[in-house]
Amino acid sequence: MKRRHFVKGGLATSVTLYGTSVLGFGKIKGANDTINIGIIGTGDRGGGLIPIITQIPNLRVVACCDILPFRLEEALVKVEGEVKGYSNYQKLLEDKDVDAVLVATPFNTHAQIAIDALEVGKHVYCEKTLAKGYQGISQLVKKAEASDTIFQTGHQYHSSRLYTHIVEQITQGKIGTITAFDCQWNRNGNWRRPVPDPKWEQLINWRMYREYSGGLLAELCSHQLDFVNWVLGAIPEKVMGMGGIDYWKDGRETYDNVHLIYSYPKGVKATFSCLTSNAMDDYKIKVLGDQGSYILDYVKAWYYPEPSGQKELGEVDGVAGATVNWEQGKGIPVEVSHEDPSLQALIDFRDSIFNNKPPISDIHSGANAARCVQLGLDAMYRNEIMVWESSVPSE
Repeated sequence: MKRRHFVKGGLATSVTLYGTSVLGFGKIKGANDTINIGIIGTGDRGGGLIPIITQIPNLRVVACCDILPFRLEEALVKVEGEVKGYSNYQKLLEDKDVDAVLVATPFNTHAQIAIDALEVGKHVYCEKTLAKGYQGISQLVKKAEASDTIFQTGHQYHSSRLYTHIVEQITQGKIGTITAFDCQWNRNGNWRRPVPDPKWEQLINWRMYREYSGGLLAELCSHQLDFVNWVLGAIPEKVMGMGGIDYWKDGRETYDNVHLIYSYPKGVKATFSCLTSNAMDDYKIKVLGDQGSYILDYVKAWYYPEPSGQKELGEVDGVAGATVNWEQGKGIPVEVSHEDPSLQALIDFRDSIFNNKPPISDIHSGANAARCVQLGLDAMYRNEIMVWESSVPSE
């Protein structure tokens, strides 16, 4: 039996529906072994993570919150078991049954919601990009540092065991000295969501408006910025970039294409481009070293040795003339067993809470990626080269 409670203000009414759980919680030994999580923001991302959470033992959605009633209704239907629905996130935070929250609201609301959640002792999984603007980032960092609860930033590739393996290989010198990164995330579409009523345009398509959003750089490139920071163990020194509203003339304020170059210590350059008018090669990261390269997509990776190292193509286990599984134009597939990155990130969040262990994608890596986003937005909007040391406030 699935029971849903619709809560507005302090009052709740109950509606009972019937459904069958595909994945139960048989491994749970008792109530204290279950982490009850509330989803704040049940749009495409927040609502889309509910079925993934359902797969994870010892993690259970018990509450959802959204200010759009149809979004909340769609989310509640996805939950297996008893769940409460809220139109006010503060009321969800007051719910004593909620141990942790997943914040998947518009970018400009992340900081305040996460700060409020930490204030009442909830564990927090905050979707990327962490926070909008330097002030919001700093305030959230200070609150998380002072909290005894777990805070994880939703850069899910930071949890990917495939990505972790690649970072380890790079650190061990597999591709030599890194000289550059080439990152892209191309799509062919206007990036809009359908709006059932014009009054909800900015609430649904908030990604199109600068007040709420960092556009393509915040919503897409931030994952790749986080990866470059991770690989290099560094933050950029400066950034230049440009973009424009050049294809979709539909009233949007955020750019429909962006192109940026971030300069890191030791002369390493990282380029980031994002299109909405052409989907060629979709998502891709190239890590370029003087002895080889790695190419990564969402869930696969390839190793491509430089010509001096291509003897690997003809030798397997020391047998001359043997062949390896070389994919034309991509290189040698990297074979690593791993889960879907979003699933793994939520498993890691659960385990961090159980073990009281800082997450891999923590407040600090999330904050640095957010600062990179803000620096890039400033570079594009001001048409200036932005320098980290003089532009990013110190903690």
